[in-house]
Amino acid sequence: MKVLTTVIGALSAIGTTFAWLPQVLKTWRTRSAKDFSWSYLALFSAGVTGWTVYGVLKKDFVIIAANVTTLALTTVIVWVKTRERRQPSG
Repeated sequence: MKVLTTVIGALSAIGTTFAWLPQVLKTWRTRSAKDFSWSYLALFSAGVTGWTVYGVLKKDFVIIAANVTTLALTTVIVWVKTRERRQPSG
């Protein structure tokens, strides 16, 4: 039963984590993250960080890996949004 639970968790983590990939690719390709609000990115990143800490405390590799990956993908969007803000409009 533990193996089945791990497999279900891993498949779910893969699905929810890599659901971000198309958005990250679009953001990277267009060099625009203006559709993301800073408050959303901050709250989402805080939640993902919390899940990562939870995974570490539970010693659950699936939770840790999924959330570290999601945080890395989110960081790309934050990076693009930060660069977008610095560029002069026009």
